[in-house]
Amino acid sequence: MSAQVLDRMAGIVGARNIIAEPDAMLPYLKEWRDLFRGQATAVVRPGSTEEVAAIVRLAAETGTTLVPQGGNTGLVGGQIPVAEGREIILSLQRLDKVRAVDAEGDTMIVEAGVTLQRAQEAAEAAGRLFPLSLASEGTCTIGGNLSTNAGGTAVIAYGNARELCMGLEVVLADGRIWNGLRQLRKDNTGYDLKNLFIGAEGTLGVITAAVLKLFPLPAARATAFLALPGPAEALALLNAAKAGAGGTLTTFELMPRIGLDFVLRHAAGTRDPLSESSPWYVLMEVSAQSAAGLDDAVESFLGEALENGLITDAVLAGSLEQRKDFWKLREMLSEVQRFEGGSIKHDISVPLHATPDFLARAIATVEAMIPGCRAVAFGHLGDGNIHFNVSQPIGADKEAFLARWEEVNHAVHAIVTEMHGSISAEHGIGRLKRYLLPGVKDPVELALMKTLKATLDPQGILNPGAVL
Repeated sequence: MSAQVLDRMAGIVGARNIIAEPDAMLPYLKEWRDLFRGQATAVVRPGSTEEVAAIVRLAAETGTTLVPQGGNTGLVGGQIPVAEGREIILSLQRLDKVRAVDAEGDTMIVEAGVTLQRAQEAAEAAGRLFPLSLASEGTCTIGGNLSTNAGGTAVIAYGNARELCMGLEVVLADGRIWNGLRQLRKDNTGYDLKNLFIGAEGTLGVITAAVLKLFPLPAARATAFLALPGPAEALALLNAAKAGAGGTLTTFELMPRIGLDFVLRHAAGTRDPLSESSPWYVLMEVSAQSAAGLDDAVESFLGEALENGLITDAVLAGSLEQRKDFWKLREMLSEVQRFEGGSIKHDISVPLHATPDFLARAIATVEAMIPGCRAVAFGHLGDGNIHFNVSQPIGADKEAFLARWEEVNHAVHAIVTEMHGSISAEHGIGRLKRYLLPGVKDPVELALMKTLKATLDPQGILNPGAVL
């Protein structure tokens, strides 16, 4: 890239918002698991939608490729440029304004660089709930959440990011701005364009702002940590809880004992909530608009579950601090795995009824492939999304173990495909899984995706190499 192009970009965003020094660019060039490291010509940090549009217009004029990036918390490498270093990272972090909160209409307009936690806090300050919840919410941004159609721990009650978005503002690949920031719950005036860009990982346009759905703040929450024999009992408990737990079931997270052991071993300030060990656990949360009787209703439900053999032990959080302790056990599951050596990751979903069968078959498959490996299967059982991770055998060579990544992926994904599931439930495709799409997508569907890419980004300047 010529220095002239960077000078013109500096004229748009200001010289201090062009980062070209290698050391200063490093935080933008690798993701936290260190699976992906890239190179770039520079990082450009626009501060408004108009500046984003001007940068994209200049990129279209000069054939410059752009990689949009939010909080850099993605897990499939879609926010990391390719290694050759010809691309510009388009950081959206300076687009950080909460433009409006409409408590009466239960909507909020925020810019793409607003962190998820800040969006939650802005909603709460207005007496409302924005229910999207992820372990990385202090760092991840709304633009990234929408670009990957993030899921999280409350999908069972509120849906993915797609269901929580009413409208978008998007800069197209030619630099035009589409203002689709509609706050309408009913609008049948043609194609629903926003859903083209949600989940597209920045390959079709650059999301700069969004209208988000808000909900009433729950008056009360009951949070329980449960021990149970296995996934089949967890599924039966889930189905019973949807109707009989005394409120709205908002969280139902499945965890294996080995994952809990990892957290207790490596995360400071954690302790086992129950006195007896169990092969599986569930973190369950129920919300209600009235505090009266919620704990009693949940306790009654759990008592019946205990009598029916669905659970073997339970503890209900008696304070906010105890609730936080329960959640820490779940939220640290991903982070602590790195202390146990190499980990081969899968983010899959299967139909709910197939979850116990998937877990039994997948665990048996990887243990037969790599004796001594440790399956750490956890996640959002309420929506059939399992993070099926495989930690290396104790004392094994990490690099040799990780060299079998594709082999293990192939075996696990074969089971997922047979069960009519998805190889990417909530993390996206990025660069990690793009080569897998031809094997799992209907050919017509894949052709339509390529047609959309060619139509909306004919020069291929937006996030080249991601998704397709």
